[in-house]
Amino acid sequence: MKYRKKPIVVEAFQWTGGPDQTEDPEWICEAIRRKRARFIYIGKQCHFLIVTPEGTMEASQGDYIIRGVNSEIYPCKPDIFEKTYDRVNEDGDEDGTP
Repeated sequence: MKYRKKPIVVEAFQWTGGPDQTEDPEWICEAIRRKRARFIYIGKQCHFLIVTPEGTMEASQGDYIIRGVNSEIYPCKPDIFEKTYDRVNEDGDEDGTP
C-alpha cells in the first residue's frame, strides 16, 4: 500500500546556529523556558538539543525547527524540509515563495 501525507500546516523556522539569528518564534522560546529545548556549548560550537517524543535530538546549523500538530517540536534537515513543505501565508494558502 502507498500513503500520502495529509496536508497540514506547521510552524517552522530555520536555525542558523549563530549571532545572525535575530528573531525566534515565541513557541521555541517557551520550549527553552520549559527545558524542552536547550543550548550547550562544546568549545566555541553551539549545539541545540530538542526533546522530542522519540527522545532528545540535536539540531545542526541550517536545520529547520518544526512545531507539529500536537505542539511537539523537532529538527528537520533542510533537504527533507524543502521536499516535504511549501511556504504558506498566514491564512494557510500557498504564497508561491520557494
